[in-house]
Amino acid sequence: MKKFVTVALLCVVSFLPRVTLGAEARGVEAAIAAAMQALDQFMATFNQRDPVAWAATLNYPHVRFASGNVTVWENAEEFAAGGTFDRLPATGWDHSHWLSREVTLAAPGKVHIATVFQRFDANNEVIGTYQSLYIVTNVDGHWGTQARSSLAP
Repeated sequence: MKKFVTVALLCVVSFLPRVTLGAEARGVEAAIAAAMQALDQFMATFNQRDPVAWAATLNYPHVRFASGNVTVWENAEEFAAGGTFDRLPATGWDHSHWLSREVTLAAPGKVHIATVFQRFDANNEVIGTYQSLYIVTNVDGHWGTQARSSLAP
């Protein structure tokens, strides 16, 4: 009987790492799905030119690396007041779309996504194609972009 219990315990113990890995993999899959949904919302609210809704797709502090600058917004109110939709249309921009989104690093609470996006004018003509890295995090149950590094101006 003692030998049977020992063998049974060894079987259970050897099975546990696979269960843990399975649960972790499911957590990573769920994180990726949530991060992609957060990026969908990011782009939708950006194209709607709604600074308050766009700010709500982010986590704070929010950091952007672009054009040789590092900008940090401490909260949604500060971000929404930033004037993006006063400046960007002056470049001819009307809307943007993702061309590709590739997960480069993922954990249950954070996903790094390498992206390529395009900016279009009102005639749906491409005015720019840019690579970016988005870091999407889960902060207090909210999935949002917390950091962006972009080659876009």
